[in-house]
Amino acid sequence: MWQSTIEKITAGDYRALARCISIIENEADGYETLLENIPATGTPVIGITGPPGAGKSSLVNALLDQCISDNRKVGILCIDPSSAFNKGALLGDRIRMAEWYNNPDIFIRSLATRGSMGGLNPKAIEITELMKAAAFDYIIIETVGVGQTEIEIAGLADITVVVLVPEAGDEIQTMKAGLMEIADLFVVNKSDRPDADAFVKNLRLMLAPAFQRQQHEIPVIKTIASQKAGIEELYGHIQKLTHSENRKALKVHLLAEKTYQLIQQKRMKDVSIELLKAAISEQDITNFNLYRFAKKFY
Repeated sequence: MWQSTIEKITAGDYRALARCISIIENEADGYETLLENIPATGTPVIGITGPPGAGKSSLVNALLDQCISDNRKVGILCIDPSSAFNKGALLGDRIRMAEWYNNPDIFIRSLATRGSMGGLNPKAIEITELMKAAAFDYIIIETVGVGQTEIEIAGLADITVVVLVPEAGDEIQTMKAGLMEIADLFVVNKSDRPDADAFVKNLRLMLAPAFQRQQHEIPVIKTIASQKAGIEELYGHIQKLTHSENRKALKVHLLAEKTYQLIQQKRMKDVSIELLKAAISEQDITNFNLYRFAKKFY
């Protein structure tokens, strides 16, 4: 059923790709069969994450310029905030990346978070796997800036780039348990601002124990995305990580993480807050045992 469509996607048909993304996102009839027939590829997925205002979109925009100069084809997923009215994406990144929208080597798709707290779309794994079957050299995923909970990207991307700004100095300690532990690369954007050098120095000092545990240093790169300064260095580090021979263990972890997420989604599909409220309302809540009640849904 889907063979001819998949062949179009692997041949670089962006219209077929866009239609299939919508089919997956909306769980239209046959979408699971489509997913089961997606061919495996090794297209690297680059996650761009970080707190709001760090300049993630500007950084992606500058990276695209570098990729095009290197004759690369790039697929981009921009995870935008959801509209409060229809739960659709607000399409902010389509505006910021307008210069690339009609480029034949660039595919841009905006997705809504749809209430997800981790900065991604609920169907991000499936849509990324579909895009990996298309004729892209890289897939870039830019997450919503939602702060410390924005760590789901680490379970999806082959390379996670955490973008910070010099003013984040006071916030770094609170990020340790989240963003600060998932990075393959740190980018200090807007590094023309005061105290940027001091911020980079303090960041490297704070990361020193992690360097010792992992036996390799996580690069910290200064950029000014609006001026495309430092982007060539960033692109070089991304290429180096992409071709690293020491990332097999990470690949296994990523596959296990994605599989776990898919199983979890499937098992929880028929469970909702409304369903639980209705079931609880029929119970004697004066003698309500939370564990026994939850066990009914295992």
